[in-house]
Amino acid sequence: MNYLSVEEVSKRYGEKVLFENITFGISKGQKVALVARNGTGKSSLMRIIAGLDTADAGSVVFRSEITPGFLEQDPQFDHSKTVLETVFTGDSPEIQAVKDYQNALKTNDEERIQEAFEKVDRLNAWDFEVRAKQIIDKLNTGSLHQPVGELSGGQVKRLALAHLLISEPDLLILDEPTNHLDLSMIEWLEEYLSQSSVTLFMVTHDRYFLDRVCNEILELDEGILHKYKGNYAYFLEKRDARMQNLAAETEKNKNLLRKEMEWLRRQPKARGTKSKARIDAVGDIAQKASRKVNEERPEFDTIMQRLGSKILELHNVVKAFDGKTLINGLDHKFQAGEKIGIVGPNGAGKSTLLKMILGEENVSGGKIVTGDTVVFGYYGQSGIHFKKEERVIEAVTRIAEFIPTKKGHDISAADLLERFLFPKNMHYQLIEKLSGGEKRRLYLLQVLMKNPNFLILDEPTNDLDILTLNVLENYLAEFKGCVFIVSHDRYFMDKIVDSLFVFQPGGRIRNFPGNYSQYRQARIAENRLEKKKDKEKQTQSLGQNPKKPEQPKKKLSYKEQREYQQLEKDIERLEKEKSELTEMMSTSSTDAEKLQKAGKRMGEIVALLEEKEMRWLELAEFV
Repeated sequence: MNYLSVEEVSKRYGEKVLFENITFGISKGQKVALVARNGTGKSSLMRIIAGLDTADAGSVVFRSEITPGFLEQDPQFDHSKTVLETVFTGDSPEIQAVKDYQNALKTNDEERIQEAFEKVDRLNAWDFEVRAKQIIDKLNTGSLHQPVGELSGGQVKRLALAHLLISEPDLLILDEPTNHLDLSMIEWLEEYLSQSSVTLFMVTHDRYFLDRVCNEILELDEGILHKYKGNYAYFLEKRDARMQNLAAETEKNKNLLRKEMEWLRRQPKARGTKSKARIDAVGDIAQKASRKVNEERPEFDTIMQRLGSKILELHNVVKAFDGKTLINGLDHKFQAGEKIGIVGPNGAGKSTLLKMILGEENVSGGKIVTGDTVVFGYYGQSGIHFKKEERVIEAVTRIAEFIPTKKGHDISAADLLERFLFPKNMHYQLIEKLSGGEKRRLYLLQVLMKNPNFLILDEPTNDLDILTLNVLENYLAEFKGCVFIVSHDRYFMDKIVDSLFVFQPGGRIRNFPGNYSQYRQARIAENRLEKKKDKEKQTQSLGQNPKKPEQPKKKLSYKEQREYQQLEKDIERLEKEKSELTEMMSTSSTDAEKLQKAGKRMGEIVALLEEKEMRWLELAEFV
C-alpha cells in the first residue's frame, strides 16, 4: 500500500538549484533514509513533504486515509502547558481518556478519579497509557506536570519525539531524530523503530542507526536522487560501484569529446555541409565529460603546536550542583595522543566536566592542573556565534589570513575555505544564509585553524553530513595531540576513542579501556553476572541450599564445545541469509508486501546475530 508519492518536485533558492524533478514513493512498512551533503536540500525536501514549505514545481500526495507525523529540528510548543498536556495532545479517545485520568489523579476528588478510571477501562486504554509512560520515561522529557517553558532545549526536542510516537501516526517523518538523545535513548529508539509495523522516512547522520533501522536509502547528489534498496552497508557498496561506473563513463565521454572536437577543427570554415546534428551532439558530450566524479573532501593539514610532557592532570576532582554530586573524586593524568570518549545520560555532568577543564566552571573540590604548552581547541554545542551580517570569508580571516601547513608553506584563508568545501562563490555569502550543517562545518574550521594540541569536542557530529564526519574521523585518527569527546554517535566513538569515562550514579566515573561497542558488550556480560548473583541471593533468602560458586572454567565441556561449533555454523548461515535478503531487497522488481516481509526478517536476523555472537564471545574465551 503506497503511503506517500513525491512526483517531479523541484526547489531552488535564488540562482541555486537544490533539486529538480525528484520522484519517489514510500509504501507501508518501508523504512527510508535520505542521505546528502549539508546545504544540498535535505531539510528543504523534508519540510516540503511535511507541508511546511512549498515546492517550485511538482506534487506531494499522501494516501487519503493515512496520518503522517513530522519531527522538526526546532519544535514549537505552548510554554504555559505542562508536559502531560503537550504530550497527550491529540483527537483519539484513548489519548483524551488517559489525559483525563492523569489530571484526575492530581485532585482529591474520588468520584472524578473513579469516573476517569472507568473511561480508560471502557476504552481498553491501559496498554496505551503503559506504552505512553514508557516512551516518556525512556526519552526523559521532564516531570509530567512541569511547564514546557522550564524545559531545556534538548528536553523540548525529546518531548516533540515523545508526542509524535505516542500519537502513532501511520508515517513517521523524522529530521535528525537522534540529536539530543543519549546513547541509551538512541538504542531504545533504534529498537522501537525497527518494528515491522512502523513506516518511516528520515534524515539522520547516525550510521549505526541507518544500518540497523532502514531498508532503503535515497541519496541526493548534485540535485539528482539515487535509490538503494538495502541498509547503510549495502548503500556504501553500491554507491562506490556507481561512482566507479560514472568515472568510467565520464572518461569515455572525454575521449569521445576530443575526437569530435578534432573532427570539427578539420572541417573547412567555408563549408556549409557540416552535420548540424553532430555539432549539437558535441555540446551534450561536453556536459557529460565535465561531470564531477571524484568527490571533493574537506582537507586540513595544519601544524599542531608542540605538546610538552605535562599535559592535563585531574586530582580528586569534585563537582556538586544544587545539592547533587555530578563528579565525585575523578583522578586522571593525560598522556600525549590519548583519545577519551565520555559516556553518560543527559544531565549527568558531561559538558560540565569539559567546562571545568576549560576554566569556564569552578571545581567544588580537588584541582585541575594544565600544562604550559597546552592549547585547547573547543567545539561546543552552543558555540556557533557568528557576528551579525558576517560573511563566510570574514569568519575565517578574523582568526588568521594565512595558516602554516605540514608541507612547509602557508595557505590563505580563501584556499582553506575551498579545501573545506566552501567554493569561491560562497566566500562573500552571509553566514545566516548557510544551512545548519554548513554553519557547523565553518565553526569546526575556525576551531582547527587555531592549531590546538588538545581538542575538546562536545557533540561534534550533530548536523554534520556523513562526508564531513568521515574526514573529521580521519583527521582525529592521525591527530598526535589529546582528544576529549562527548558524543552520542556510536560509530564516531568506536572509530576514534581508545578509552571511555563512563558517568555512573553518585558522580562516580569509570575509566573503561576500550571503545563504546566494547563497553556495551562488557555491560551485557556484567548484567548477566549481576542477575545470576541476585538469583543466588534470592535462593539463599528462601532457605534453600545455594549452589556452590562455580570455579572458573579452564576448558569447555563437551556440550559447550558442540554449542560453540553450532554457533559458528548458525552465525555463518545467518550472515549468508542477511546477504541474500539485502540482495533481494535491492532488486527493483520487489513488491511492497515482499519488501515488508524481508524487512521484518532482516530485523529478526540482526537480533539473532547479536545474541549468538555474544554467546560465541563468552565461549571463545575458553577455547
